[in-house]
Amino acid sequence: MFPFIFEWMWDMSHIVFMGGLWYALTILGLGMTYCIGKAALDTAAGKGSHHHH
Repeated sequence: MFPFIFEWMWDMSHIVFMGGLWYALTILGLGMTYCIGKAALDTAAGKGSHHHH
């Protein structure tokens, strides 16, 4: 089931699945990094909405 298990065989279906998995995780990670970085920069610069009730 996992690449580090002895019985793992790298056939085309495993390569496509693992490639798609890492592609999706990379896109999600980059998107989250961008959003967190932008939020931190906006907070440090004093921009953004101020919620005063």
